[in-house]
Amino acid sequence: MQIQRRDLLALFPAALASSPLWAQAWPAKPIQLVHGFGAGGNADVIARLVAQKLQELIDKPVVVDIKSGAGGVIASNFVAKATPDGHSLIMLTGAHTVSAALKKSLPYDPVKDFAFISTVTSFPFVIAVRADHPAKTLADLLKMAKAAPGKTTFTSVGVGSTQHMVGELVASAGAVELQHIPYRGGGAPVTAVFAGDVDVLMDTLTVAMPHITAGKLRALAVTSPSPWPTLPGIPTVAQTLPGFQVNSWLGLAAPAGTPEPVVARLNAEVNKLLKDPEVLKSLANAGSAAAPSNAQDMRTMVQNDIVRWRGVITKSGIAQQD
Repeated sequence: MQIQRRDLLALFPAALASSPLWAQAWPAKPIQLVHGFGAGGNADVIARLVAQKLQELIDKPVVVDIKSGAGGVIASNFVAKATPDGHSLIMLTGAHTVSAALKKSLPYDPVKDFAFISTVTSFPFVIAVRADHPAKTLADLLKMAKAAPGKTTFTSVGVGSTQHMVGELVASAGAVELQHIPYRGGGAPVTAVFAGDVDVLMDTLTVAMPHITAGKLRALAVTSPSPWPTLPGIPTVAQTLPGFQVNSWLGLAAPAGTPEPVVARLNAEVNKLLKDPEVLKSLANAGSAAAPSNAQDMRTMVQNDIVRWRGVITKSGIAQQD
């Protein structure tokens, strides 16, 4: 059988993409690391930490690019449609799976349109109020909310964010009505609580911890199954609402079709930087724990998380969003 020259040329890109030569040639230019939330938020802090260490390992700039809004959907859509050459990455958050469960439709497939690389961190959320708020405990807060349905407000970094789901789950588990006030992320939710515009902060320790330490916020509870090491003495939500538990994650992904050798190289580099004592200390200070994985395990986690959140949303009676 005669093979035409054009047929060989057509086969060449596919062969090259599966070749170790790809890993040797990559990176050919600076890496764009996108995330979908505001400056100073958990995703931003961890993305910048990873970017700094990753660029040391691959000897090419890694530039963090914020594309905030829609609970991370704008950023996810941008990267899902980017050229799959390993130079466009995204720091996904737990909101990626929440959005997949909560939204009626998305402009991308939350699993098929991504080449998952590795999870980076896992962490709980903290429920906090400003220091002069009358609620001293989570039980106090729920009692106040029950006495005035819909009057107690809580923040999040956007509709469909995990923070949003935490607030809805607290309301459902506590049989109270809480009003959701979404922001675009970063320091905006904290500022709103300080100003008295919103009653309750539902956020990561990355965002809340400096203000808790400074005495400006009062931590009422953490969402982890057991007390969190950097918040000693603060009870879990489960101590007030038995069975309650929400831990979230951050993880690195690329567009689907990114060459396997590049994904493997990125996975190796991420796993390497997550063993760096300096990185581990920074993660702990940010209220996170290192959570490296392989690419397939991250994909499976994302798939399972979508199923889990769909069940939570159905059970809690939360309406799907357009």
